[in-house]
Amino acid sequence: MNGIGVSVSIEVYRDAWGVPHLRAADQDELAFAQGRVTARDRAWQLEVERHRAQGTTAAFLGAAELGWDTFARRARLADTARRCFERLERDDVRTAAWVRAYVDGVNDGLAEGAGRAPEFAETGLAPGRWEPWTPLAVWLTTHILFAGFPTKLWREEVARRLGEEWTELFATDGPGTSGSNGWLVAGGRTASGAALVAGDPHRFIEAPGVYQQIRLACPTYDVVGIAVPGIPGLAHFGHTGPVAWAITNAMSDYQDLYRERLRRLPDGGVEAYGPEGWRPATRHTETIEVAGGEPVVVEVIETERGPVIIGVDDEPEDGTPEYPASQDRGPREAAAPDPASGWEGVALRYPPRVTGLLGFEVLPALLRARTVADVDAALDGWVEPVNVVLAADTEGGLLHRVAGRVPVRHRANSLRIVPAWDPAHAWEAAPAPLPRAEVDGHAVMANARGLAAPLGIEFAAPHRADRIDALLGASADWTPESITAVHRDTDNRSAARLLAAVARVGGTEDGTEDGTEGGRAPVGLSPDASAVRDRLLAWDRRMDAESTDAGLYAAVRGAVVRRLAAHEAFAALREPAPYPEVFRPWLALGPRVAYALETLLVAGPVPAGDVDRIVREALDEVAAGEPPAAWGVTHRLAPWQALPDPDDAQWPGLGGDHDCVLSTSSVPGWTDRSARASAARYVWDLADRERSGWIVPFGASGVPGDPHHRDQLPLWLRGELAPVTTDWQNLTKEQG
Repeated sequence: MNGIGVSVSIEVYRDAWGVPHLRAADQDELAFAQGRVTARDRAWQLEVERHRAQGTTAAFLGAAELGWDTFARRARLADTARRCFERLERDDVRTAAWVRAYVDGVNDGLAEGAGRAPEFAETGLAPGRWEPWTPLAVWLTTHILFAGFPTKLWREEVARRLGEEWTELFATDGPGTSGSNGWLVAGGRTASGAALVAGDPHRFIEAPGVYQQIRLACPTYDVVGIAVPGIPGLAHFGHTGPVAWAITNAMSDYQDLYRERLRRLPDGGVEAYGPEGWRPATRHTETIEVAGGEPVVVEVIETERGPVIIGVDDEPEDGTPEYPASQDRGPREAAAPDPASGWEGVALRYPPRVTGLLGFEVLPALLRARTVADVDAALDGWVEPVNVVLAADTEGGLLHRVAGRVPVRHRANSLRIVPAWDPAHAWEAAPAPLPRAEVDGHAVMANARGLAAPLGIEFAAPHRADRIDALLGASADWTPESITAVHRDTDNRSAARLLAAVARVGGTEDGTEDGTEGGRAPVGLSPDASAVRDRLLAWDRRMDAESTDAGLYAAVRGAVVRRLAAHEAFAALREPAPYPEVFRPWLALGPRVAYALETLLVAGPVPAGDVDRIVREALDEVAAGEPPAAWGVTHRLAPWQALPDPDDAQWPGLGGDHDCVLSTSSVPGWTDRSARASAARYVWDLADRERSGWIVPFGASGVPGDPHHRDQLPLWLRGELAPVTTDWQNLTKEQG
């Protein structure tokens, strides 16, 4: 390194899309370069993520962020990251130094990056300082809700309010969960004779984007891939030349919620009741600063199971003990505490907090990988999140496996909140074995129940996986260009059940079509409603942005969802659940009904006759209103931004739908706006890396007004990919 902390060996190049291509003399200098260029390009995004990890966003974004900040403090995210980094330093000094180099680069580039980003001046935020553990904290923050543990809160409410038999009624890859598509085509079924790896992670769309295209080159390796800003290396999607890999969410269950019984001691301390009776819990207070408001002091309590994230503030103020009715429900209650003592809370147990492991030692090993065996060996150390992995190499090697850490414990732990005092719900010392499979021609991963089935409870509907599988099976001559078209597929297989219900209510009572000899009297529909029905039944099921039939289907679907959610069978679930606001996306009845619509049309507490009535009323409602516009008119992008943009009209219309390969999720019945979609797309060609392609929703730069701030958006909307350029002579070198 030279006197200003930047190595003279570091070279920064840009391609036509502003994507950084970095060269350096060794791995640490390259990590420094990655941190520095990310800070220059994404300073505002990095600082928002650092503050989210620390629970300090309310200090510059205001009281609306108090819910998240409180959760981050009580879940001990920053403290867990510190623990994991301390263990990394003990167990893998080399990787710890590599992470430190990245952090040094971030700190070196933050001031320059903040000077380019107007959000700092707008909020009065000054760029802070990253600690060596900060990337680990950002990673934890990004994925702590990834496995969807709040779904257990929802199941708890369903069981309590609706009945035990309906606990898993709403099982679905719903709006609170992140999913992805991924697929691999072996060389025997491609035009080049070499494998292709492709896919797209589905996440809540943020501006700037949650992924960053980048190239990292040094004498040890030369890798292109898609990084997470704030994290060194390429954790999820990369192409080293000889080998390429990609992941999707395995939908596994690896976080538990424990019902804790707490009591206050005379000295202010806290005890929690566990399998061995009352045991000391740790507790302290933290102060959350609030822009434009008074500071808020929160108490942080941790039991032997984990941090208490719910119920800390429920201690009776008058000293009268309370014992909620929830104590008497759920899994087997063993040696329950005296109900005349203390109050109730819920603790979160998650692997990094328990083990001090996060898996960062895998990151440099992936960059050095040359074969699928290298990728496979590296991923044996992966922890969180739990992923399904596909990989291929130029020697014909193929890999399809699950990577991550899943605890072995009672099945009830995966379903609901379990009693902390019952030893049956403890974790075993060794984690669960991780499934793997052979690749026969091609392999698909799309969050469906399959390879990872033994590790989870809820999975995505099979529609995306089945559709990709069918498309890949239709050719044995795949090219990077033809496989890119798979990303654009808008066939909506999940529409089948609603269309069947539409056909049924417009037919006869015994299911035959109107006028059929021997049939009964047709179910009444107005002429306009019949016309709507006929259009839907003739529709090709494609959710194209310009399709008015897709818009019509969405309008009918929304009307059905609203009526189902309003049915008396779900009356008990309409009351707000008694949990913090940060978990609301998992606890609202409307989205739950929307994403479980396929199931609720044929099963559940709503009688079949009422389902038919609801569908008939929905047809009448849509027929009586203004004709629905084309799908893309209402199905528009709605990205999250730390500082919302007042120009909402700028966001474009989208094709696709939740269960399409072109996955663009809305909340049917409430909004057609799409907050979740492909956060990146890629095709890795093992025959020629320069025939690979990648895209993100916006651009390489997080700076408003930069030429590369949103220059990729038109390609992303069309389902096209920007080319991966690897010839240094075709890149532009930055000066200085």
